[in-house]
Amino acid sequence: MTDPAEPLDLALFDVPPGTRHPRTMIALLTGPSGCGKSSLTRRLGMPVVELDDFYRDIDHPDLPQAFGSVDWDHPASWDAAAALAALREVATTGRAELPVYDIPVSRRTGSHILDTGGAPLVIAEGIFAAELVEACRAEGILADAICLARPRIVTFWFRLLRDVAESRKPVLTLLRRGAALYRDEPRLVRRWAAMGCRAVGRTRAEVSLRKRAREISGQK
Repeated sequence: MTDPAEPLDLALFDVPPGTRHPRTMIALLTGPSGCGKSSLTRRLGMPVVELDDFYRDIDHPDLPQAFGSVDWDHPASWDAAAALAALREVATTGRAELPVYDIPVSRRTGSHILDTGGAPLVIAEGIFAAELVEACRAEGILADAICLARPRIVTFWFRLLRDVAESRKPVLTLLRRGAALYRDEPRLVRRWAAMGCRAVGRTRAEVSLRKRAREISGQK
């Protein structure tokens, strides 16, 4: 796996302090692929922005490479600026048009409208969520940033089962990627923690996010 040399440079709009009044707040949820982020968001029942839908199309120029193909675990394979713009819109208007990305064909295939319905907290989940911590904090829309952690052999197994069941990529590619991610997982968790995410287990993450939603609701 290619190690990004520098954090993504996300330019913020020059907006005077106090002019942003978010309708909802954003909780960023990251963690290794297969660690249970999606199952946690289903349990929470809160509005969700799937950050994986901001992957770049397979024919985008200069996609990073690994194992003889595109390195989809590198942040350069993902459109951070578009993801941040969507989160900003969700937070300030409670509504946004979001892309739909088909992982097996590595291409955006449509879009959908997310309406938060006045929910106090929106979960933005994906392996690149930590890339947005600093920018969301500067925008005044960050409620929390969590890295979901569990034993990496468990993550490896559930990731492989999911990816094979969904025919995400050829099996040999999935095995090579899975082995690389297994080796790299401790470094990734340390990196995400350094970027501002709290590394916690699923139960603690669920309790923490529910509590945070109640706190935000009580402040309105």
